[in-house]
Amino acid sequence: MSSNLYTYGVIEKESIELDERGVEGGTPIRTVDYRSLSAVVSDIDTMEPERTDENTRAHDEVLREVLLYDGGRTIVPMRFGMVFKSGRTLKSVLRGGRRAFRRALNDLDGTFELGVKLVADEDGSLDREAVREDVGERLAGVSLRETEDDLYSDRLVLNRAYLVDRDEESAFGDVVSSIRDDYGDALRVRYSGPWAPYNFVDIEIGAQRR
Repeated sequence: MSSNLYTYGVIEKESIELDERGVEGGTPIRTVDYRSLSAVVSDIDTMEPERTDENTRAHDEVLREVLLYDGGRTIVPMRFGMVFKSGRTLKSVLRGGRRAFRRALNDLDGTFELGVKLVADEDGSLDREAVREDVGERLAGVSLRETEDDLYSDRLVLNRAYLVDRDEESAFGDVVSSIRDDYGDALRVRYSGPWAPYNFVDIEIGAQRR
């Protein structure tokens, strides 16, 4: 079996093994420990996995499985494509980034990411600024942080990721439902998650992967 380790994210030290198929079909999903940290990994033959829809979906699904595992886990996600030549190299990265990982785990404790997109009807006439202000205030009340809008389409009125406490997921969903009801056919609401908190982590991996 290849010693290359595809790495999905970092959690508090814990032994986890999942049957979920990972990037490039890697299985089982397991953990590699360094002191108080555990990296979630699977074996992989290449150091440069192709960024296909299948592989990116597998990356996301492994993170989601860990996020929801046995009542829920806090996970600091790695970006797609983080492969290390050996367990020793990976542990060196965990050692070098230990303070940053610990700080992120503390900051994100008990949270995950939810996504909300609002898409205007083609024939509708909305006051977009007023909608963003209204919806933004309502969702801010049931979330901890949010990202700036990424309005890559003319029809997008709002497109944000929200950092939400696990205990507030139901309340957040209720607010999304009320927004959907209030705006009716004039606004399509797309709600996704929970996801690992990609948009609320900023850790640079400085060590050599090889």
